[in-house]
Amino acid sequence: MSLADHSGGLRVAWPSPWSLGAAAIALVVLAPICAVIWIALFPTDNIWPHLLSTTLPRYLRNTLVLMAGVGVLSGAAGSGAAWLVSRYQFPGRAWLEWALLLPLAIPAYVGAYALVDLLEYAGPVQGALRQLFGWQTARDYWFPEIRSMGAAIVVLSAALYPYVYLLARNAFREQSASSEEVAQSLGAGALGRFWRVGLPLARPAIAAGMAIAMMESVNDFGTVDYFAVQTLTTGIFSVWLQSNNAGGAAQIASTVLALVILLVLLEKGSRRRMRFFNLSSRHRPVPRAPLSGAAAWSATAACAVPFAMGFLLPAGVILSHALDNAETWADPALWRAVWHTVTVGGVAAVLTVLGGVFLVYGVRLSGRALPRLLLPATTIGYAAPGAVLGVGILIPLARLDHALADAVEAATGHDIGLVMTGSAFALVLAYFVRFFAIAQGAADAAMGRVSPNLALAARSLGRSQRRTLTEVYYPLMRASVASALLLVFVDCVKELPATLLLRPFNYETLATRVHDQASLENLGGAAPAAVLVICVGLLAVGMLARANR
Repeated sequence: MSLADHSGGLRVAWPSPWSLGAAAIALVVLAPICAVIWIALFPTDNIWPHLLSTTLPRYLRNTLVLMAGVGVLSGAAGSGAAWLVSRYQFPGRAWLEWALLLPLAIPAYVGAYALVDLLEYAGPVQGALRQLFGWQTARDYWFPEIRSMGAAIVVLSAALYPYVYLLARNAFREQSASSEEVAQSLGAGALGRFWRVGLPLARPAIAAGMAIAMMESVNDFGTVDYFAVQTLTTGIFSVWLQSNNAGGAAQIASTVLALVILLVLLEKGSRRRMRFFNLSSRHRPVPRAPLSGAAAWSATAACAVPFAMGFLLPAGVILSHALDNAETWADPALWRAVWHTVTVGGVAAVLTVLGGVFLVYGVRLSGRALPRLLLPATTIGYAAPGAVLGVGILIPLARLDHALADAVEAATGHDIGLVMTGSAFALVLAYFVRFFAIAQGAADAAMGRVSPNLALAARSLGRSQRRTLTEVYYPLMRASVASALLLVFVDCVKELPATLLLRPFNYETLATRVHDQASLENLGGAAPAAVLVICVGLLAVGMLARANR
């Protein structure tokens, strides 16, 4: 774009540094996704025909079964619990309403380790059964196979149903009492009102929660690996680390990416086709109906079961091991993992939130169409599984790292080694891309609540764009920035697939220590790190509960 100057010539109106910076941040976020697609299309060694004829159908079938199972089970548990706490009064409802969020604090892989420890052949449950009935070996009785697809679905659903519960509960709360009264006057009972009124009106929210749970199940590695369920995510690790074929790993990763994008589009399409509006000028919330007798205690039990499966069972087993193995708390390796987790997660959280604020502010200052189109595109990193981002980051970064080391050695004669892939840089970059959507969403929402007149007044008083951001916007969005920092940090602490792929040699975080020790069947050694991960998760759940009062 050019503008005429006073001498009659033309001068170019260059983009501002804020716009250029915003475009650069968007490029960093989107680059790993583009890299995965490029490597998959142009691999060094094309094994796509081999994958199609051997392992890929099995990986894809297991992934689809896992997604469907987790979607249905988490949807049923989350929406059912949300309906009960929103519509009825029963014993324990007040504390169960918030306790049902607690499974978000426990990563699914921790729940998997706890369930196997409790129910395996040598565990306390089967041991008690053998002692009680006098059974001698496993041939004397039948017990469900713990390391199986069914168990993986149950564990992941118990960890992920709060996504459905939280969105469904808010949707049920927002429904008007008039629709319930009309349905009741037409003779609809409690179950009829749920199926014909409450559930259809809350369907968009429930579909969104189920989509999140299904995407998280695709991202999971620790649970399916421990249960020996071969999914697309485990296939990425197998093809890359065991077969040493980066192109094949990228091709599987591109399949995962296509699956996730399809799921997002289906979810958005279902919400677009189904919209409801409150036509009443006086909105009245639906009053809670009191339950008594067996119905009341049945409602309590129905809400307590997912809470027990998702939080009480794994937290109790892990805490028991942590107390029984108190000496492991003094292990220097544990505290090195704590230091690595806090530093890498802290740096990533700060950079991610700063990047999110910079991008949103730069797009607002630009006022052009292209930056506004890039803004929603940068949220794709959150939908992309960590293993996919690991492929998209490590392969290009390794090539760049080797080229940089060779160039420095040729110029100076000094070998600097692998600066980026040999340090925690790749981890920070992966966390930045993976959780950028959280920071960007928080910044966009917070800036949207600030009146543009305040920024215009500051500019008219001579404040620069930078000072307008720091002196006007930041004080008004400080709480949102702090919340985004905490949420990003907590997700960095819990992230396992990307950390396993991108960590430097002999570099442990709390998540990788839990996985490594549990993989060696040493749950006592994994318990202290798991307890610390759970404690960090509880901070985020507490903040989430406070925000959704």
